Amino acid sequence: MPRRIVIHAGYVIAFDGRGHRLLRHGTVIVEDDRIVSVGRREAAPSDGIAETIEAPDAVLTPGLISTHAHIGGSPLDRSFIEDRGNPQFFYSGLFELLPVRGAAQDDEATRACVDFSMAELLRGGVTTVMEIGGAGEYVAARAGDFGLRVYVGLAFRSGRWLTRDGRRVEWEWNEEQGRRGLADAIELHKRWDGAHGDLVRCFFSPAQVDTCTPELLQASKRAADERQRPWQVHTSQSVVEFYEMLGRHGQTPIAWLRDLGVLGQNAILGHAIVIGGSSWTNYPEGDVAIMADAGCSVAHAVWVFARRGIAMESFARYRRAGVNLSLGTDTNPQSVIEAMRWAAVVSKLVERNTEVTNAAHVFDAATLGGARALGRDDLGRIAPGAQADLVLWRGTSWGMTPLRDPVKNIVYNAAAEDVERVWVAGRLVVDGGRVLAADERAILAALQAGGERMWPRMRQFDWAGRDADALSPQTYPEWA
Repeated sequence: MPRRIVIHAGYVIAFDGRGHRLLRHGTVIVEDDRIVSVGRREAAPSDGIAETIEAPDAVLTPGLISTHAHIGGSPLDRSFIEDRGNPQFFYSGLFELLPVRGAAQDDEATRACVDFSMAELLRGGVTTVMEIGGAGEYVAARAGDFGLRVYVGLAFRSGRWLTRDGRRVEWEWNEEQGRRGLADAIELHKRWDGAHGDLVRCFFSPAQVDTCTPELLQASKRAADERQRPWQVHTSQSVVEFYEMLGRHGQTPIAWLRDLGVLGQNAILGHAIVIGGSSWTNYPEGDVAIMADAGCSVAHAVWVFARRGIAMESFARYRRAGVNLSLGTDTNPQSVIEAMRWAAVVSKLVERNTEVTNAAHVFDAATLGGARALGRDDLGRIAPGAQADLVLWRGTSWGMTPLRDPVKNIVYNAAAEDVERVWVAGRLVVDGGRVLAADERAILAALQAGGERMWPRMRQFDWAGRDADALSPQTYPEWA
């Protein structure tokens, strides 16, 4: 007999076939991994019910979706990457800081990062994440332990960027490495796609537009198309990249991708911020229209750019043009709550208009927009037939009281501490705000130990031989 859960909630953000709607005093019935009924409160059927949840003061929403994350390293960015940037590279951290951090990190620290990130995502209401990195096997295995829905993208590329002097960026090429990387991604798909009851799916992730040959981009897109899986590439993420690609091809990165034939409905562009029409490039517009016409999606990781003084211009403009916008957590924090908040506020600042991007726009991006990017009409919504990926938010808490408009409270006031329960595919994975599969003390200790091993190694990977404190000085001087 199917296992049923009946949830009576004071507020339900339910999907009526057109969009999210506020359902007061709603009842949601889950059967195994699916939602089977959504409506106003009713008497729960008595047969086969494993649990009835009475939550008259709580808010039930669909699980949040992060379409761009690097969970195998991003926690170790903390207390190192912030407040530092080279104006020579227009304050991007891509060319000096991140390569050093990545090279100094060991495999044990990578595993600690994955465990930390999965717990952090779940406790913040994220039920689906697209992971881009090199720890695909471990990520896929741990997804089943934590109960997190994961799209695993094994990153590969034909070359790498580097700086030898802090003034110029160079590209070193190894095309065979890129071909081997794609072969590894195909093999990962064979082994893990559909694992843990379809909790894990694999996608194809050529690393960056400026580090991949046209042949690698096209071959990886064919692999994604043949397997009906998403394809994601970092593009238009720095001024350096934009002008490098303009010099190579006489086109913006996004126009070049269009002409390669790799854009389309299963294509996700990571970032797509430094584009034609942006004040960062002083180059004619046109890229937003290309993205809209192609039907591709953008994974908008607002915080990692905003903390460097860089903004999409703008979320509202892309949305008005018809670009499907989703939200990514990228590095840290792995919080879609923060991503929604910053996406709304930064768009308001850029447009100088408080109404131009509202709570509905960013909540849609975190749910329906992410689902559309993944090609999934069974995610990001509370509707019959959808996956039972659900978040129950406390309605009486420091972040959610007073409760009048639940979505505004979630977007502008809530924190992970306001999440009471999370289900993924009908499985309870967070209860009482606690990630059930997480040994919190062990996870935090492992991450701290990974940092303690990493920071002393940084000197050997920096072009100037600088240690961690020279690359990223302490906020205040040491006590004398």
